[in-house]
Amino acid sequence: MPNIKPISDLRNYTSVVKEVNYGSRVYLTKNGHGQIAMINMQELDDLEKQLALYRFQIEMQKGEQSIATEGTISSKELRKELGI
Repeated sequence: MPNIKPISDLRNYTSVVKEVNYGSRVYLTKNGHGQIAMINMQELDDLEKQLALYRFQIEMQKGEQSIATEGTISSKELRKELGI
């Protein structure tokens, strides 16, 4: 069950922060609409790592698809293209 609180509860910041744990976020609302999410730092780091891995996998899939459709070039052709 999501932990949803009005933003006015931040007046007692310490009690709100104590409710933030790994996997247990606190969502703050203003006038009944979502405004802020408080998340554990370790969870945020893990989510960022997962996002980076996901983006890497997408780029790898694009590269594999490019190789399948366009083929590859030899190292000599690459050196010539790069001017090495």
